[in-house]
Amino acid sequence: MSNLRCFVNCFVRGHRYFYTGRELMKNPLDRRILPSLQNDLTVRYYAKGKDKKKEDKGKGHKKKIEINELALAENINYDKMKTEMELSIERMKDSFAKHVSLRTTTGAIETLTITYEGKKYPLMEVAQIMRNNPKTIVLNLSSFPQVIPAVLKSLSQSGMNLNPQQDGTTIFLPVPRVTKEHRETLVKNAKALFIKCRDSIKDTNLKNIKLLKSKEKEGLSEDLSNQLIEQVKHIADDYIHQAEQLFEKKQNELLGN
Repeated sequence: MSNLRCFVNCFVRGHRYFYTGRELMKNPLDRRILPSLQNDLTVRYYAKGKDKKKEDKGKGHKKKIEINELALAENINYDKMKTEMELSIERMKDSFAKHVSLRTTTGAIETLTITYEGKKYPLMEVAQIMRNNPKTIVLNLSSFPQVIPAVLKSLSQSGMNLNPQQDGTTIFLPVPRVTKEHRETLVKNAKALFIKCRDSIKDTNLKNIKLLKSKEKEGLSEDLSNQLIEQVKHIADDYIHQAEQLFEKKQNELLGN
């Protein structure tokens, strides 16, 4: 029993203790206890692993992934990837401010895109834009009367609930009254902008994943490639989550929640 006691004490203290075959033969009880202890330890280890998985699953949290920026920078243009994803969000935020607002602003009208003879122009390049009073915006197109049909079409399809009224080379825009239908239309437009942003981030994500896959032919190990791909996906998911939060905030603002 002294050998068994020594084994247990050594194990508890974290030290390794090895029995020789002769010592085990001298102590038959030790031969029975040793496998039992080993099995018990194995069961405890896996039980903890299972419990942890259940706990994580219950919380609903995503597994945290450590981002190896150095390894990413060595295999893809890491800074460019992040910049492209950030720009996707900035463009969405800019579009929210200009085109998805309860108030029709002069700024939103100025940047409206006009398509004429296959080319695109901001409205402010072809029209003089003024605001006579809080309820009316006036467009003077005397310098480019030929684009009036294109301007009327863009205004009607802008999603800003505009009802343009033409008088010669002048277009009057009554500022629309905020109705429930108008709010719902704006939410629909905001969602379209979010989807555009999300798809842009996904495109950047896919482009860099393909690049990492191609690096395997140049000597990048498959294990490292898979790790970096998971990191790129995690970064993209984070930006998409940011975009989704901005959309939800805009949606609540538009619906008056």
